[in-house]
Amino acid sequence: MKKVEETGIREKGRAKLRLLPLSHYRGIDSEDPIRFYFWPVLGSLYRRRVELCLEELCGGEKILEVGFGSGITFLNLAQLYGTVCGVDPNPFAGDVRAAFASVGIHTHLLRGSVLEIPYQDNCFDAVLLISILEHLKPNELDRAFAEIRRVLRQGGQAVYGVPVERPFMVMMFRLLGYNIRRHHFSTQKDVADAAGRFLTKVRITPMYGIHRLLGAVYEVGHFRKAV
Repeated sequence: MKKVEETGIREKGRAKLRLLPLSHYRGIDSEDPIRFYFWPVLGSLYRRRVELCLEELCGGEKILEVGFGSGITFLNLAQLYGTVCGVDPNPFAGDVRAAFASVGIHTHLLRGSVLEIPYQDNCFDAVLLISILEHLKPNELDRAFAEIRRVLRQGGQAVYGVPVERPFMVMMFRLLGYNIRRHHFSTQKDVADAAGRFLTKVRITPMYGIHRLLGAVYEVGHFRKAV
């Protein structure tokens, strides 16, 4: 494996997101939030939401990440699973795949959607979705979780992360130039309710911001396909 500079190690009792240098990431556009992961303060919040998702994963033979983007999780996932697969509407999946192959991480990435996952039934130990499901309209969530359930093996995990909308969060996004109303259509409750209609709930973990008094700003759901 080609040796590359990385930031991040695994700490006791907690996942630590492993990152390549920013310049190594490929297949991204101006909308990709990859740069935020490297910022002070805000970067720690971006990394922590991913880490909370990673902490729920048990490892196994094969994982699917829906909405893999620039591959921010791939270094961690390759340590936990024998095969890392991904689905994303991004047309540059080949660029992302090549970037990680150059450092010895081999992935299987396809262009596609959570509403029609291009994989066979019962083939994944886990499906991971980080900041994806809030972009669906509420009437699309059942279709998404039906697809997730279909591709999961019995006992398999579905782990997702979604933002908890609060005035502070809306303000922060506006400062970054984003109007979340143009992008977020489903609430954390919409997502959890839909997940519960198709899968068995393990737990839902809130993530708090810098000031806990402001309440949770993110939520990680862990569900399983019943045996």
